[in-house]
Amino acid sequence: MAGYYRSAMKEKKTTLAVKMNYAVADRVKRFCRERGVKYGFFVEKAILEQLDREELKEDMVDMKTLRTLEYQAIPLDDYLKRRRV
Repeated sequence: MAGYYRSAMKEKKTTLAVKMNYAVADRVKRFCRERGVKYGFFVEKAILEQLDREELKEDMVDMKTLRTLEYQAIPLDDYLKRRRV
């Protein structure tokens, strides 16, 4: 994620308007203000971290699903030989 985030920082910015619970928005703003963190930076980083977590969950489900098919796997060399024929 860190590499993606650094490259995303150099790109053009846009505005993303979302509706959320007032208490959550207030808490985030207060947190950022007290720590001297820019609100947009904090929210963008939080969104990217959550996307990473969700994608990791999907990958874990895929791995679990594909593990049942592992017995059908063939060695890579055998696969490549078949493709060359």
